Amino acid sequence: MDLIKPEIGLFVWQTVVLLILLFVLAKFAWRPILGSIRKREESINEALDSAKKARLEMENLQADNEKLLQEAREERDAILKEARQIKEKMIGDASDEADKKANAIIEKAQESIRTEKKAALAEIKAQVANLSIEIAEKVVKKELDNKQKQMELVDNMLNDVKLN
Repeated sequence: MDLIKPEIGLFVWQTVVLLILLFVLAKFAWRPILGSIRKREESINEALDSAKKARLEMENLQADNEKLLQEAREERDAILKEARQIKEKMIGDASDEADKKANAIIEKAQESIRTEKKAALAEIKAQVANLSIEIAEKVVKKELDNKQKQMELVDNMLNDVKLN
């Protein structure tokens, strides 16, 4: 029963020891323990705030990345469109220039053909004229060898000439 009913002296000494212990703990242990708990709580709160800020920053960065990616896609599409237009313009210009050069070459060739044709016709006419003159000379010489034939020729020519 001693354990169930302690004596008053034991009770007093236990109370004194408890008070001393509480005083020593309050003086030396609770302040550092509470300080470290406060510091730990502050560091946890700072870490949570930092994590929230980091999450917001990551969301902002992700939104910025999406925006930059979209702008890059639009810029790429614009550059490709411009490149296609430049290619089509260059092809069109080259085609037009080739057509012009081909037409110029054809025109020069046709002009050259016309010139050569005229020269050939002139040469043929000159040869025909020379041959005609040579034939006429030979015919006239043969016809004029005889006096009677000369007179017949003059009469035929006079008959061919009609007066109005």
